[in-house]
Amino acid sequence: MTKLINIIGFMNESLFTTESGFLFFALAGFLAQLVDGTLGMAYGVSCTTLLLCLGVGPAAASASVHTSELFTTAASAFFHLRHGNVDKDMLKRLALPGVVGGIFGAYILSSFPGDIAKPFISAYLLFMGIVILVKAFRKIQAEPKNAKLAPLGFFGGFLDAVGGGGWGPVVTSTLVSKGNSPRVVIGTVNTAEFFVATSTAAAFFVALGNIYVTAVLGLILGGVAAAPIAAHACKKVQPKPLMVAVGVLIVFLSLRNLQQIPQQIATLHSNLVAAGAATAVH
Repeated sequence: MTKLINIIGFMNESLFTTESGFLFFALAGFLAQLVDGTLGMAYGVSCTTLLLCLGVGPAAASASVHTSELFTTAASAFFHLRHGNVDKDMLKRLALPGVVGGIFGAYILSSFPGDIAKPFISAYLLFMGIVILVKAFRKIQAEPKNAKLAPLGFFGGFLDAVGGGGWGPVVTSTLVSKGNSPRVVIGTVNTAEFFVATSTAAAFFVALGNIYVTAVLGLILGGVAAAPIAAHACKKVQPKPLMVAVGVLIVFLSLRNLQQIPQQIATLHSNLVAAGAATAVH
C-alpha cells in the first residue's frame, strides 16, 4: 500500500506536462467514459477522485472534469439518441433543474479554498463509492414508480458540481431503483448531463479562469473514443461487475486522499506559522 502511494506521488510531478501524462489521462478518460456510458454513472466521480489523488485542488479538479465532459457528454448524447436510448420528456424535466443546481454548486465550491474543501470532497467521493457498491447489489423494483424529476435534477446537478461527480450515482441510480428501464434511464441521464456539464464548466471558468489543459485534453480524447462503444454496450453488458469494480476503485482512491489530509493540514499549519513569524520580523 505504502509503495503504491509513493509511486503515485512520484507520478504527480510530470503527469500534467508530459506526453506520457497526456496518454495516461486519455486512458483514464476512455475507461471512465466506457463505464459511464454503459452504467450511466462514474465518469465524473472517477476522474475527480483521480485528480484529487494527484494533488489537484477540488475546484480545479471539478472545473477540469466538467470541461472535458462538454465533449464526452456531447458524444455520448449523440450515440444514445442514435440508439434510441433517450426519453425526451424525462430529458426536459431533468436538464433545466440540473443546470441550475450545477451553477449553484460551482459557485459554492469556488468560494472555499482548496485546502479547506478537499477533506469534505474526499469524504463525499468515498460515500459515492459506497453508494455505487450498494446499488450494485440492490434489487430493482419490478414496477416503475414516478420520481420527482425537478428536485432530483437540481440535487444531482448541485452534488455533481460540488463533488466533481455525482450526477450519475444520484440521478441514474434513483430512477433505475424505481423500476424504470435501465437502458432509457442511462441514455436520458447521459444526454441531460451535457447541459449540466456545459453550464457548470462555464460557471467554473468565470469563477476560476483556469483548468489543467493536459488532463482535460487527455480525458476528452479517451472519453470521446469510448462513447460509441459504451452506447452500444448499454444494451448488452451486465452492470453488476462493472459497478463493483468502479465502487472499489473510488473507495480506495478516496481513502488514500483522506489518509493524506492530516499531513497536508500539518504542512499548512507550518506554512502559516512561518509566514506569521516572517511578518513579525518585518
